[in-house]
Amino acid sequence: MSASSGRRVTVNVGGRALSLSNLDKVLYPDVGFTKAEVIDHYSRLAPVILPHLRGRPLTVKRYPNGVDGAFFFEKNAPRHTPDWIRTVTLPAPGSTSGRETLDYAIVEDLPTLVYFANLAALELHVPMWRVDGSGAPLPPDTVVFDLDPGAPATVVECCLVASLIRHELDADGITARPKTSGGKGLQLYAPWDGGDPSAYAKGIARKLEKRHPASVVSVMTRKARPGRVFIDWSQNSTAKTTVAPYSLRAQPRPTVSTPLTWDEVERCEEPEDLVFTSADVLARVEERGDLFAGATGTDL
Repeated sequence: MSASSGRRVTVNVGGRALSLSNLDKVLYPDVGFTKAEVIDHYSRLAPVILPHLRGRPLTVKRYPNGVDGAFFFEKNAPRHTPDWIRTVTLPAPGSTSGRETLDYAIVEDLPTLVYFANLAALELHVPMWRVDGSGAPLPPDTVVFDLDPGAPATVVECCLVASLIRHELDADGITARPKTSGGKGLQLYAPWDGGDPSAYAKGIARKLEKRHPASVVSVMTRKARPGRVFIDWSQNSTAKTTVAPYSLRAQPRPTVSTPLTWDEVERCEEPEDLVFTSADVLARVEERGDLFAGATGTDL
């Protein structure tokens, strides 16, 4: 797919007419990765990414001038959002716009996914809960452990901590799946139906911090984190979102939040071992399917 800069093309996606623009615009300058390739990434991965987005209010991180340019988070669906895209109106406590509610988009299908990719929404973020058919929030259905290494610690140390968390979850009969953040960290997801996931995750984080104080920290204080892995249990808050599986990240290369096997986690020796670009992930999915199937709450 290509076009001259500024030119619009109309394409049929899943029965919807979409006007795509600036397809040859380079959004990742270091490697020449274009908007057309961003759209291609999300289009080809739709079968594995949509189950993890469906029913979840969307927050996007848009980079209209590429990863080296200005960006902004967008929770409220843009004014020009087509009426065929599902939106839900939800409370917005603490909204920077001063609004009491926001109209969130819900990514239900391929045309919606392509629509946001065309807006240079490189990163897709969703909460650990869904809405029902009428748009009412449901209880959290997923628990997440977001592992953030404090330099000089890296994702290698995150893998060691991930194995500790896995052991704790196994003892509670909970099966976790790992994925990269697409940046420097690692995340563990598991289906959840047991009350407050934030309190549970906090308990695990505090327990491991007590047992392994030299390598684990459970508080957000920056000065406590150098050389340790921060287990961010607060990502389970209903007000927070986490980058979705298979989302691109705004890094110099088009890296992806990539589902992993536990063997890959246990074998990790260098940070680069767990860096995957769009091309890598497309090949992985073709070979292995969705390694994150079952990692999040039951599909609606």
